[in-house]
Amino acid sequence: MIRVVKIGGNVVDSPALLAQFCTDFSALAGPKVLVHGGGVKAGAIQRALGQEPVRIEGRRVTDAATLEVVVMAYAGWCNKDIVARLQACGCNALGLAGCDGGVITAPKRPPKTLSDGVTQVDFGFVGDVTPASVDAEFLRQLLDAGLVPVLCAINHDGHGQLLNTNADTVASCVAAALGAELIYCFEKAGVLRDAADGSSVIPRISAADFARLRADGTVSDGMLPKLETAFRALEDGAPRVVVCHAANLLNPTSGTVLTLNGE
Repeated sequence: MIRVVKIGGNVVDSPALLAQFCTDFSALAGPKVLVHGGGVKAGAIQRALGQEPVRIEGRRVTDAATLEVVVMAYAGWCNKDIVARLQACGCNALGLAGCDGGVITAPKRPPKTLSDGVTQVDFGFVGDVTPASVDAEFLRQLLDAGLVPVLCAINHDGHGQLLNTNADTVASCVAAALGAELIYCFEKAGVLRDAADGSSVIPRISAADFARLRADGTVSDGMLPKLETAFRALEDGAPRVVVCHAANLLNPTSGTVLTLNGE
């Protein structure tokens, strides 16, 4: 089975966590794809340039100036740093943005209505990526050639415009397009019942559980869009989704397993 593994900006920005993750990812058997974020690095660059990152309901607003920064951060430093580390571990990684080989082509997102049902927001240069946006056959050809695709969250519209997309969404859509297991790795042990208690991992969450946890506020902030995209991956064909600590990649079921029906 193909595995799609996603790591977030807090892992990418931690030399110790990233070094251990790259060692473990290289040891992961079978065909695999890595999707990475880099929001911590991008935010630091923005602030150094006098820009203030803007997020609404967990999603980054990407104006023209922000787009330049996220392309530099994600497709530049973060992507190539990860690829170089994986190569050092004997993993034949190939770094890609969506425009490379046309691997992810998506339309620009129209203004979206927020969860209040009223407010509309233009998120800027953001691609609305779906499983159909992903050239799954191209990725399979790379995997068959023994390469390990390393995808950042930058895609394009096919008409010369680069676009940004939340990396969780990219990972979800890649997993669904490939019919692959999806593993979200970040700096927590899994989905926590109490955000202040790192040991309060919820071992399994069904779609019905998720609706309840969202309603009572247990799942909120940045975890909310992560789980929304995770369940969308299950609905679109990914056989399993796991949320775990980056250090537990080789034992992912120590985290939270997500299912549609609780089985």
